[in-house]
Amino acid sequence: LYNQNFYNIWKYFVLLFSLFLINCAKDKNNTPGKGNITVIADKSFKNVTEALTERYMAFYPETKINVRYAKEDSAFEDLLNNKADVIIMSRELTADEKELYTSKVDLPFQPARFAGDAVVFVTSKNSTRNSITLDEIKKELLSNSRKMIFDGASTGNFNFVAQKFNIEPQNVKFSVIKGNEQIIDQIDKYPSSIGVISFNTISNPYSKEAATLREKIKVLSVIDNKGVSYLPNTETIRNMKYPFTRILYFLTNEGNFGVGNGFIRFSCTQIGQIVVSNEGLQPYNIFKREVQMR
Repeated sequence: LYNQNFYNIWKYFVLLFSLFLINCAKDKNNTPGKGNITVIADKSFKNVTEALTERYMAFYPETKINVRYAKEDSAFEDLLNNKADVIIMSRELTADEKELYTSKVDLPFQPARFAGDAVVFVTSKNSTRNSITLDEIKKELLSNSRKMIFDGASTGNFNFVAQKFNIEPQNVKFSVIKGNEQIIDQIDKYPSSIGVISFNTISNPYSKEAATLREKIKVLSVIDNKGVSYLPNTETIRNMKYPFTRILYFLTNEGNFGVGNGFIRFSCTQIGQIVVSNEGLQPYNIFKREVQMR
């Protein structure tokens, strides 16, 4: 996650600068500091999405970022159909989806990674369970007991877990409570069930709302195939030891250097990465600071 050589982000900024040189005269009303765009994200990424968009608009008062929440698969479709300018994803696109992106958007597939997040398994505070193995999770995903509670099919959490185990989504058996916060609020009603939420829902160390949510649940450690147990936190996400670590990234269909690409650049560089850190997530791009003392 440290991405110390900055190779990928450097390629992305070279692309942005090229777009700027080519398109700077096309639309003077759509620059990084002025314009209106739509960003679509899965609700499990809501907190970090709002934090980044609000900070960007504070820096650039003449911009307006309209945030809409939709299931991850729907967000990708909306990007292809020009109903969104920027989307946030966590799952890997298939080869067919990447080809569809390059053909319909007419841009090279260049995901802009900006944060380490995770899928988290939670239970009631009163549950005797403290951990869960990878084998147990896979078994429950295929069980008729439907003890796993997701926030819906085709959502970020659902997609990532299904992809992790290479299970076709239609074969996953689960229960649904819409919304990560709603899963937390209602998990006590289902003491034998396991809720599946995003780390970002409860990660902010400064948020009273996140603290209240954390108090309502027990976060399960996940035992990997070597028998080692890991709780989700910034350290286990940073070194990618937690088995359900995922990387959030941006995709855009904006062919010029406007608000969309400006927002992505902002989120991936130092100020945006501080926002990511303040959300309790792991910044993808670490910027070293050197101080000389005399």
